[in-house]
Amino acid sequence: MNINTNLELNTIAALAGKRDHLCVNQGDVIFQHGELGDKLYAVVSGEVQLNWGDHGVEIIGPGSSFGVGALVDPEHRRFGTAVALCNSELLEMNREEFLFAMQELPMFSLEMMHDLEQRLQRLKEQIAHR
Repeated sequence: MNINTNLELNTIAALAGKRDHLCVNQGDVIFQHGELGDKLYAVVSGEVQLNWGDHGVEIIGPGSSFGVGALVDPEHRRFGTAVALCNSELLEMNREEFLFAMQELPMFSLEMMHDLEQRLQRLKEQIAHR
């Protein structure tokens, strides 16, 4: 895990306050393609597989977040399906917390964009090697 994802995870954890972590078991579906999304998730422990259909598969581990599209667009439909690869702990962030973090913590915004860019590059490489 690099320093960028530590900052991202720490910000999400701070805004989550004393809420319990979401504990998911191996094989649990966190969200499915086409569902209306209203939360961003950050992995505290474990791994989550994001299945992008014909566009590939992505594994998200501790310190990374996924599902941000749901907080950018209130009418967002999930593009992929997220499944726990093992027993995992996740933090959830709702839209109000996300907007607060984007406005009040500029580094959070930068780290989110950096994380998304890295993930996009890995997916592009995965598709190019098919």
